[in-house]
Amino acid sequence: MIRLFVGLGNPGPEYEKTRHNVGFWWIDAFANQLRVQLAPERSCQGWMARTSVQGRTLWLLKPQTFMNASGRSVAALARFYKIAPEEILVVHDELDFAPGQVKLKHGGSHGGHNGLRDIHAQLGASDYWRLRLGIGHPGVKTEVVHWVLGRPAPQDRQLIEGAIDHALACTPELLDGAMDKATQRINTPAS
Repeated sequence: MIRLFVGLGNPGPEYEKTRHNVGFWWIDAFANQLRVQLAPERSCQGWMARTSVQGRTLWLLKPQTFMNASGRSVAALARFYKIAPEEILVVHDELDFAPGQVKLKHGGSHGGHNGLRDIHAQLGASDYWRLRLGIGHPGVKTEVVHWVLGRPAPQDRQLIEGAIDHALACTPELLDGAMDKATQRINTPAS
């Protein structure tokens, strides 16, 4: 069962609509679905909401440490509330997937993603869940930084928002701990 939902991104209005912030977009949509508002929480250096769904407490978090230091925020909240890595879902941008693609996976490497790299280091574990939202690749490695910090074209933004909606439809399974079912539903493209 997922108890902590984390969306990765960078704080500040200049980053709000960039590809690197799709994790924030997902958390905002989930918060809207739950009818909760995130508020600044100094103890974990992030925007946080705590709510109850079907008698279970869960947390939503948007680290405000900038992407490369996301783990500080995640680990602070997880340690304080005694949330195990396998009870954490991290939502992030995925260069290797086209816009509109979304995949759920458990554990594995950080794949070069600096936010995940820091979460690995700060948690001392890699066995948390990841929801990977495709943003596409610029095609040239030297352009990656400009790509992730750039805004998607309107048609790509629409595809990303469709992937967010597709994954949000599977939150009941995530909350119930039906991770096999959630993985199958999320990893099967919407028709």
